[in-house]
Amino acid sequence: MKLRKALTIFFLLIFILTDFGLGFYLGKTQCKICPPEEIDFSLFWEAYHKLQEKFVSPEKLDVQKMIYGAISGMVKSLNDPYTIFLNPEETKEFLKSIKGEVFEGVGMEIGIRKGQLQVIAPLEGTPAQKAGLRTGDKIIKINDTLTAEITIEEAVSLIRGPKGTEVTLTILREGWQEPKEFKIKRAMIKVPTLKKELKDENIVYLKLYQFSEELSSDFGKAAIEILDSPAQKIVLDLRNNPGGLLEEAEAISGWFLERGQTVVIVEGKKREEHKAEGNERFVDYPIVVLINQGTASGAEILAAALRDNRGAIIIGETSFGKGLVQEPERLRDGSILKITTAKWLTPKGQSITGVGIEPDILVEMTEKDYEEGRDPQLEKAIEVIKEL
Repeated sequence: MKLRKALTIFFLLIFILTDFGLGFYLGKTQCKICPPEEIDFSLFWEAYHKLQEKFVSPEKLDVQKMIYGAISGMVKSLNDPYTIFLNPEETKEFLKSIKGEVFEGVGMEIGIRKGQLQVIAPLEGTPAQKAGLRTGDKIIKINDTLTAEITIEEAVSLIRGPKGTEVTLTILREGWQEPKEFKIKRAMIKVPTLKKELKDENIVYLKLYQFSEELSSDFGKAAIEILDSPAQKIVLDLRNNPGGLLEEAEAISGWFLERGQTVVIVEGKKREEHKAEGNERFVDYPIVVLINQGTASGAEILAAALRDNRGAIIIGETSFGKGLVQEPERLRDGSILKITTAKWLTPKGQSITGVGIEPDILVEMTEKDYEEGRDPQLEKAIEVIKEL
């Protein structure tokens, strides 16, 4: 009986070792991107066990948080502010924002430019906009946390929170001698996709707030109303539009460009020219485009496509300059890795990363313009389009 039991255990061990060896061999021969053999992953586990053994407050050792922290550190080492890791909770909020759903926070797009966290754009009708935050504002502190070396996802997690609670942002604005504190009460955020208004009988003012999943549908409804109106010219306002989904920017471009014209050139593992595939309904409408420092990403793609293909006049201030493409990769636990996979070029082959799009007619907003509710950029756009 003892001999039979011993033989059973022996053959079981042989099976396990053979199975492990086969799995290891197949993993080594079939994995697409294997880590270099000189990397010793036991170092990670050694550090983990040392923390388990010696850390003064063992109740703080949350294994899941430690794993997420390790992934975030790996991503941060790439020194790319747009390649980020979002844990499952952060992923839910991210998906709500791109789908145009309601989420909790202060309502602004943030980014890192030249190593400094700043406001790309306060979103329409949100606490951030109502508090007076502006495109280009540098965020020095979030509550008591200094933002030097902070990642975008860390900043977002500090700024967002339950509605009714407050967050204090220490802001430095161009022209200020010292930073100022803004106390902002968080709320439920629902950003509109667009706004349209008929001006001077035959001019339609069309503002796009962001390129979320809802935009194509809402734009189609607005387009029908425009086509049925006396409007014959369009002022397209892309100011403070932080971008969004590349496919949405391409879809909107198809309303204004001839089929087959280049919308954007994407350079990743290979070079791809993305062509307009829309219905061309506004091809014959004269168009003027408004941009500012808060015009980023997909909004810059649309502005550049209209300029390069149609010679559209661009008015305002130099745009943000985000000429990179990110793809979200879902991980097995619901987390997301947003990975910079490519850079994009304008139809004429220009890279705008870090430099932005320069307007044909520079019109800056002054402090007095903001205080008195004037909009000289829009006034100039209407003046120009009347002559087209």
